Amino acid sequence: MTAAPQWINGLMDTLGAPGAGLAIALENLFPPLPSEVILPLAGFAASTGRLSLLAVLLWTTAGSVIGALALYGVGALLGRERIVAIAARLPLVKVSDIEKTEAWFLRHGTKAVFFGRMIPVFRSLVSVPAGVERMPLRVFLTLTTLGSALWNTAFVLAGYALGANWTQVTDLVSAYSKVVLVVAALAVVTFMAVRLRRRPTSTATEASEPS
Repeated sequence: MTAAPQWINGLMDTLGAPGAGLAIALENLFPPLPSEVILPLAGFAASTGRLSLLAVLLWTTAGSVIGALALYGVGALLGRERIVAIAARLPLVKVSDIEKTEAWFLRHGTKAVFFGRMIPVFRSLVSVPAGVERMPLRVFLTLTTLGSALWNTAFVLAGYALGANWTQVTDLVSAYSKVVLVVAALAVVTFMAVRLRRRPTSTATEASEPS
């Protein structure tokens, strides 16, 4: 059973519902922070009367939007040219990879921003390419607010309904998060393996060409 970090309780005791919102904003900026603990714990706090349920829903959604907006700003400040320059210096990464990702995001960016709010880690990262591609701010904020509201409401209400057993939600989401991280890690390993296998072929081809 997962215990709640004391700092989360401290924020809510000191600031009330805005404390839950601040914790969620920090979770967006630092994905390892436990949103699967913050949301149901805030719901539990509302069930005991410590916090207003409506205030928790509003503040946690506001925290999600504020955190996402900060990362959007990071992407906008970096811009496409800096991202491409960084990618060009990384081993096993080609500029063409960035271009393909850019093309994919231009086609599916709205869906990625909306549904990405419901995927651990990705919900933070997706804000950066949205900023790089300068997705219209109104569209970004609307999709982020809607996606965050759905995700946050589901887990806050689950914590509210379960009361003292709110950690059941945390345990379930922790398992879901681990699956997502494993899939992401496998995707990265596969990408690197494919690149490493292609390298000798490219080298051999270049060596066989007449000088």
